[in-house]
Amino acid sequence: MATKFLSLTCIRGTGAGDGYSRGLSPRPHYPSMPKYPKGVSSESDVEGNMERLESRVLLSVTGMTCSACAGSVEKAVKRLPGIKEAVVDVLNNRAQVMFYPSYVDEETIRETIEDVGFEATLIMEETNEKSTQICRMLIKGMTCTSCSSTVESALRAVHGVHRAQVALATEEAEVLYDPMIVSHGQLLETIENTGFEAILISTGEDRSKIHLQIDGPWTDGSMRMIEKSLQALPGVEKIEIDTNLRKCSLSYKADLTGPRNFIQVIESTGSGRFKAKIFPKGGGRDSHRQEEIEQYYRSFMWSLVFTVPVFLTSMVFMYIPGLKHILDSKIVNMMTVGHLVRWILSTPVQFFIGRRFYTGSYKSLRHGSANMDVLIALGTNAAYFYSVYSVLRAAASPHFEATDFFETSAMLISFILLGKYLEVMAKGKTSEAIAKLMDLTPDTATLLSFDSEGNVINEEEIDSRLIQRNDVIKIIPGAKVASDGFVTWGQSHVNESMITGEARPVAKRKGDPVIGGTVNENGVLHIKATRLGSESALSQIVQLVESAQMAKAPVQKLADRISKFFVPLVIALSLSTWLAWFVAGKFDGYPKSWIPSSMDSFQLALQFGISVMVIACPCVLGLATPTAVMVGTGVGASQGVLIKGGQALESAHKVNCIVFDKTGTLTIGKPLVVNTRLLKNMVLREFYGLIAAAEVNSEHPLAKAIVEYAKKFRDEENPVWAEAQNFESITGHGVKAIVQNKEIIVGNKSLMLKKKIDISIDAEEMLTEIEGLARTGILVSIDGKLTGVLAISDPLKPGAREVVSILKSMKVKSIVVTGDNWGTANSIAKEVGIDDVIAEAKPEHKAEKVKELQASGLVVAMVGDGINDSPALVAADVGMAIGAGTDIAIEAADIVLMKSNLEDVITAIDLSRKTFTRIRLNYIWALGYNLLGIPIAAGILFPFTGFRLPPWVAGAAMAASSVSVVCCSLLLKNYKRPKILETLEIQGIATA
Repeated sequence: MATKFLSLTCIRGTGAGDGYSRGLSPRPHYPSMPKYPKGVSSESDVEGNMERLESRVLLSVTGMTCSACAGSVEKAVKRLPGIKEAVVDVLNNRAQVMFYPSYVDEETIRETIEDVGFEATLIMEETNEKSTQICRMLIKGMTCTSCSSTVESALRAVHGVHRAQVALATEEAEVLYDPMIVSHGQLLETIENTGFEAILISTGEDRSKIHLQIDGPWTDGSMRMIEKSLQALPGVEKIEIDTNLRKCSLSYKADLTGPRNFIQVIESTGSGRFKAKIFPKGGGRDSHRQEEIEQYYRSFMWSLVFTVPVFLTSMVFMYIPGLKHILDSKIVNMMTVGHLVRWILSTPVQFFIGRRFYTGSYKSLRHGSANMDVLIALGTNAAYFYSVYSVLRAAASPHFEATDFFETSAMLISFILLGKYLEVMAKGKTSEAIAKLMDLTPDTATLLSFDSEGNVINEEEIDSRLIQRNDVIKIIPGAKVASDGFVTWGQSHVNESMITGEARPVAKRKGDPVIGGTVNENGVLHIKATRLGSESALSQIVQLVESAQMAKAPVQKLADRISKFFVPLVIALSLSTWLAWFVAGKFDGYPKSWIPSSMDSFQLALQFGISVMVIACPCVLGLATPTAVMVGTGVGASQGVLIKGGQALESAHKVNCIVFDKTGTLTIGKPLVVNTRLLKNMVLREFYGLIAAAEVNSEHPLAKAIVEYAKKFRDEENPVWAEAQNFESITGHGVKAIVQNKEIIVGNKSLMLKKKIDISIDAEEMLTEIEGLARTGILVSIDGKLTGVLAISDPLKPGAREVVSILKSMKVKSIVVTGDNWGTANSIAKEVGIDDVIAEAKPEHKAEKVKELQASGLVVAMVGDGINDSPALVAADVGMAIGAGTDIAIEAADIVLMKSNLEDVITAIDLSRKTFTRIRLNYIWALGYNLLGIPIAAGILFPFTGFRLPPWVAGAAMAASSVSVVCCSLLLKNYKRPKILETLEIQGIATA
C-alpha cells in the first residue's frame, strides 16, 4: 500500500517453531494459505515485496446514522484476523479496510459489516490501485479543543479524505486521503478557510525525495538542459524546479539512483558552471515552535510596557499623596488625569497586542463555534468599553464620578499571554523524545571507494544525507552509525540503547545488521547501507511516535463532547451571574455595605460576570489527555517500548490477562538439537546426511536447527547435501522426500501414524521423556521404518519465570497459547509458573481463544513474535509484538517491545497505568478547576466571607490552569521502570 501508518513490519521473527508438534512443516498457516504470500517465493524475498503483502478494499456502507454506528462497524471489522487498519466514514457512508489477503478476503469483510446490521457493497473500481497517502500539516492559531474539532470536521468533510486527526497539543493534522481525488494543497486551503494558518510538514510522496539547491547562471535554457539530463538518469520519477528559491526537487527510486548522482549530473552540465548541494533545512516544526514562543514572549513583554503603568496608576499611586493629587486632577468635568492615562495606556494592549483574540474569535464564530478567544474577547471588551463609557460620561457630566476597569482588560491580556507563553514552552518539552531521536543521525559520514579487488582506494567525508543504497561507510570508534545496513568488515560492540533501550552493547561482526544513529564503541566497522531516509529504523520509530501522539485516546472523547457546549454555557453563566447580581442590587437583595466604596451595584455585577467569563478554561480540557499521551509515548520510546497511540495506552492500563506465544516469546526462539537416539544400526553421519538433505528445503526453524546440527557430520570434501526428490511439505506435521533412493519422512507422531509407520514402545517412552524435559521430539523414518528420535530444545528467555510472577502480583493472569505439542507446552508453562495452557493451536485458534477470554469479561493482551500471531494480535485488546533491531514491529501490534525482553511487557503495562493516572489527575484538575473556579468567580463566597475574585486574578488563574496541566503531564518524564525489573536486567547480563 502507498499508505502505511508504520512500515516497521517484522518478517524474520515469524512465529519461530510454533509448530513443534506439527513436525518440520513451514510456519503454521490457514489451510488455504500458501507458505508465503502470493508473489513471494522465499523469506529473503519478503522484505522486497511488502507492498504485495497488503490489500485495500473500499466498501459502500448504507444505514449508518451516527458515529456510534461507524464505531460498531469499525470494531467488528478490526476483530477479523489479518486486518491492518479499518476506517469508517459515516459522512460519506464508506469503509476503507487495509488487510492481509492471506488471512481474510474482501467477501468476509463485507459479510462481517452486514452481520453488524448494515448493507455493504464493494466499490471495485477503487480497490486495485495504491490510492491513499498520509499528509501531515502544522496548524497555527488553535487555542482549545473547539478549534481542533472545527478543523477536524472541515477536513473530514472534504471529498477524498478517508481520515483526519487534529491534535491540539502538537498543533498538527494527519490526514489520510486519496491523491486522485484531492491534493494536499486543497487540504491546506481547507484549513485556512476555517481561519487557521496551515504549513505542510510532509506528504506520502516524500518517501524517496530530495531537495537540491542549485547555484549558477539560472536561465530557462540552462534549467531545461539540467532537467533533461536528470530525467535521463534511471530511476528518476519526477522533477520540480522552483526558480524563486533556486531549488530542484526530485522523486526517485532509491534502488537505482541517489542524490550524489544528481549532484554529479548537475555539476557536469553546462561546462561546470553549476554547483549543487542539499537544500538547507528550515521551516520545520521546531522552527515554527520557536517562532511561536518568541511571538508570545514579545507580545507579553510589550503588554508589560503598558500594563505595569496602568496597574501602578490604579492600584499603587492612588495611595501616594503627591501622585494621587496629580492623577485626581480634573481635565474635563469629572474626567481625571488618571482616567485619561489608563485609557491611553490600555488601548494598545486591547487592540494591538490583544488583536490575536479578536481575529481568533472572528474565525471561530464565522464557522459556528466558540473557542477560548471568544471568552477572552468578550471579557476584556466588557471591561474596556464599560470603562470608556464611564470616562466619557464623566467628561460630559459635572457630577458623575467614573470608575474604570482599564487595569482589568490590560492585566487580563497580559496574564493570558504569559500563560500561553509558558504553555507553548511546556508543550515543546512534551515532544522532546522525538527531537532527541531525530538528532541521533550524524551530520557527516565517511564514504569508502574500492578497486576491482575489493581494496579501499579512497575515503571521502560526505553529508550523511548524500548516502545512497549499497554505499560502504566507515564507522570509527565513538562515531555514530550513519545509516541502517550490515557489517561488511570489522568487529566491534555497538551501543543501541538510544534506539532499542537495550543497555548492553551488542557485538557486531561481518554480516550483522546495524541501526542508524547507534554508537560504535571500540573497533572499526565497514557498513553497507541498505535502508535510507524514511525507510530507516530510526525514521520509522519517529513516524510511529508521531502517529501515536496524533491518535486520540478514547477517554479524550469526553473533552471533545464537553468542548462543543462549554463556551456557550460559560457565556450564559456569565450573563446570568451579571444579571443576578445586578437585579439583586437594584431591588436591595443584599446590603449596600457589600458594595465597595468605589463601585455601584452595576459595576460589582459586571466584575462578577467578567470573572466568570475569563476564569473558565476550555483549553485545559483539550490538553489533559494529549499532553500525557505525548510524554508517555515519548518515554516509552526511550525505554524501548513503542506504543502506537492513546488507544493502546488506554487499553493497556486495563489489561488483566496476557496470552503468551511460546516460541520466540517465552523462549529464545533459536531451537537446537540437544540429543539424538538411533533405533537402528546406522552411522550418525549417514543418518544426518539423509535427513538434512530433506530438511534443507524447508524454511521452518526446526528444520534449520536440524540442518545446522547436521553440518557437524558433513564431509568437508563434499559439503553439498545430496539432492532430494519429490519433496513434500506436509502442513502441520513434517516433510517427506526421496534421498539417494530412500524414502525419508521427518515429523511428529501423528505424521508417522498417518503414514502407517509403527512406533515402538521404546520410541513412545523416548517421546514422553523428551516432552517431560520441555523439549520437542521429532521422529525420523527411513524406507518405512522408524530409525531415530531427535530432541530439540528452545531455552527459556532469562527472567521469564520472574516476569510471570510479577504479573501475578499485578493481578494479571498469564496464559500460554502455542502450536507446540501438549507435553512440551505443559512443561514450559510449568517451568515459568503458568497454569493455563492451550497447545497445538493454529493461528485462527489463537485468535478464537483471545475472543473467548474477552467474552468472559477479561481485557486481553497478546504477546507474540511472528506473522502467525497477527490474527491474535489484532483480536486482542492490546497486541504486543516481540521484535529487535530493524525488524521491530508487526503491523498488527499496538505495542512493540524493541528489546525482545519479556520484562518490557511489565514496563508497557506499568507505563500505561502511570500515564492514565496522570490523565485522571489532569481531568480532576481541569474539571475540578472549572467546577470550583466558576462558582467562586460568580461570588458564591462573597455573602459569607466578603471574598471576591477580581477579573484580572481570574484571568491569571485561567492562564495558570493550562500550564499546570501540561506540567503535570511533564512529570511523566521522570518515569522509572519498576525496581524489580532492574534486578532482572542485571541477572540477564550476568547470565549472558
